[in-house]
Amino acid sequence: MRPTTHEPAGYKCPFCRLQTGVFDDRNQISDVVAVTDRAYARIAPKWWPANAGGALVIPRRHVENLYEMEPEDGHGVWDLTQQVAQAMRLSYACEGISTRQHNEPAGDQDVWHLHIHVLPRFSDDRLYQRHLDARWIHVEERRPFADRLRSTLQLPTSFA
Repeated sequence: MRPTTHEPAGYKCPFCRLQTGVFDDRNQISDVVAVTDRAYARIAPKWWPANAGGALVIPRRHVENLYEMEPEDGHGVWDLTQQVAQAMRLSYACEGISTRQHNEPAGDQDVWHLHIHVLPRFSDDRLYQRHLDARWIHVEERRPFADRLRSTLQLPTSFA
């Protein structure tokens, strides 16, 4: 059974647009830290107060949610998620990592292209209690975190 789509008519997917060279203040090529055949990783444009430098891992093929993902894309996304988590742990000196993935409005999904949040964690950061405290981050504030992850990952960063 195919779930109902929540993607509005005429939706301009920010994650697909980034891959095709369409940029805005929340989606810059400098945010991209790794690109594989099936997935890419980028610094998230929205952070929680004690969890700077969060990343997103995204399937290259447009898929709205987990229910619709092809197994090969799922493997590609999960493999890259593990690499990003390891690089984050090393380059940020954080104490742990959390991952999140949301499906449908009731599951807190707000971008209609599947993505996994990879979040640096620290003791007493209260991430889950501070959901409403997230803020949009300027590209220049994101750049040093992208540089650190990109340097540690040593993976391609081009969509070509």
